[in-house]
Amino acid sequence: MEPAVSLANVVKAFGDRRAVDGVSLQVSPGHVYGLLGPNGAGKTTMIRMIMDIIRPDSGQARVFGRPPGKGVRSRIGYLPEERGLYKKMKILDVLEFQGSIKGASPADARKESATWLERLGLGEWKDKKVEELSKGMQQKVQFIAAVLGRPELLILDEPFSGMDPVNQDLFKDAIVDLNRNGATVLFSTHQMDTAEKLCRGIALINQGKLVLEGPLVEVKQRFGKNTVLLAFEGDGSFLKMHPAVGTVDDYGGYSELRLRAGADPQDLLRDAAARVRISRFEIVAPSLHNIFIEQVGGRSALPAGTGPHA
Repeated sequence: MEPAVSLANVVKAFGDRRAVDGVSLQVSPGHVYGLLGPNGAGKTTMIRMIMDIIRPDSGQARVFGRPPGKGVRSRIGYLPEERGLYKKMKILDVLEFQGSIKGASPADARKESATWLERLGLGEWKDKKVEELSKGMQQKVQFIAAVLGRPELLILDEPFSGMDPVNQDLFKDAIVDLNRNGATVLFSTHQMDTAEKLCRGIALINQGKLVLEGPLVEVKQRFGKNTVLLAFEGDGSFLKMHPAVGTVDDYGGYSELRLRAGADPQDLLRDAAARVRISRFEIVAPSLHNIFIEQVGGRSALPAGTGPHA
């Protein structure tokens, strides 16, 4: 089967800065795929090239095996990073208009829109003007506009940005349902916890370059099962100086510990049990959050022997 989306050595520069620098990736049909990276990494530029809003300077973008543009646009739902709605129009009228652009009759567009408005908690607001809604409510309306007509490919640029946990769950559930019903979902985010739970494939982008790409399970396997999840009661300051520990991501009574090469986790367990009361000790692959921090050159974890207790 043709990939739903493919990029082949794509480059896009703005002046002297390469926003996307030789990126290649493939999104398999029916998958949820995450474009991950810090702000300014090039995620939105990549999405705009997939949507044919801008063109690459070199390389090729393909959607369903064809060049982006009119030939495939009707098969795509798109939530842009820069939200925009007709503020003086009533919500249901806006959505009817958006549905009609995708070929739906006014009656069908209003019926589908009303169902989505109820699902996302906006049923009582359907006759209000867009300008009367909060920013989060407007984001829901634009999400509905993107999913009208059950597109084969749903492209969401930072869909969870600015959302509270309740509304993030509403969006997450909607994305999962759309995917179960056959939609391929490509979304950008810098929220690693959400991506780790939703995505089957990822591309990690930093400064326009592809850092990691592939099925999430395989990406995590590359880093090995050398992380210990430790939940405890007591003073865990000794963990930063333990000889088995390379880095510590410290949350107080919970830590993610990256082990040094060749370290025996049983030594750590024995020493920890002698110092603190342990409620969880689990050896796992590193979290996507910590892979992200390590690969983009940030610093979430403290090297052993450093910090205020060293």
